[in-house]
Amino acid sequence: MRQAEISEIVERTAALVDEHYVFPEVAARLATLLTDHLAAGRYAAAADPRTLGELVTTDLQSLNGDLHLRLKYHDEPLADRDDHPDDDRMVRLAASTMGGVGRVLRLDGNVGVLEIRPYLFPPQLAGDQMSAALRLLSGTDALLLDLRENVGGSPDMVALVCGWLLAEPTLLHTMYDRAGEPVRQSWSAAWLPVPGYPADKPTYVLTSGRTFSGGEELAYNLQQLGRAVVVGERTGGGAHPRIGFRAHAHLEVTVPVARPVHPISGTNWEGTGVHPDVETPAAQALDVAHRAALSRLASPAELVG
Repeated sequence: MRQAEISEIVERTAALVDEHYVFPEVAARLATLLTDHLAAGRYAAAADPRTLGELVTTDLQSLNGDLHLRLKYHDEPLADRDDHPDDDRMVRLAASTMGGVGRVLRLDGNVGVLEIRPYLFPPQLAGDQMSAALRLLSGTDALLLDLRENVGGSPDMVALVCGWLLAEPTLLHTMYDRAGEPVRQSWSAAWLPVPGYPADKPTYVLTSGRTFSGGEELAYNLQQLGRAVVVGERTGGGAHPRIGFRAHAHLEVTVPVARPVHPISGTNWEGTGVHPDVETPAAQALDVAHRAALSRLASPAELVG
């Protein structure tokens, strides 16, 4: 890469972070850090966009470890626009992954499994597929919600799945902007085109160290509300929603612009991840949760309203 091109990308990244990042004081420090490193020649040896993205991302995450704050490399060229320039890729990915419905199956004991991966796609892209999966599972006696390979997604799809599992519309979080002002509330869906999953049916959420962002929100909401038992590993710890800006044909600046606050915990999972109720290696989480579901279904005391 030419030095002029590197400078343009780094300077644009610094300016976008300074203008939009959810924590203004950290944003100013990061902008100074990037421009200082640029002047010192830290990025001069970057031979390609991928290497530059890795170097800048390391610096962006060096102050507070925000994993959503990145100069993200894309193999495919980005659309020539800001505000999620990889949207076209997400549309194609949703179409090629059945809207994120990785698998639906029934285990012994009439225990259902719903695996959602790689993303919780927005309902406008995957609502029909998700609704079909929920309808298939409505007759099971317990549910294992497998998010071990879920790396993020749409808060609106989180609200849809929560609406299926919760008895009534429930506040999931309030979003605050960089000025500390509340800008949006997220509630579980009030209506779905499929029968709801009764609240007395046991539900377990499977997690791994790869579970991230929107997948974490779904696990966190259900855990905080007492609707599910989380089984597996502590998740990645990325809570801040972000927007994307094109900085190069293959580089997107992703900048968190808000922070969610859960009504029960008064905080979120940023930096800490979702801690499982039953800690076990991710590879064993399905078996562990299945045994727990069978044990609970076999206990009359657990099934009484």
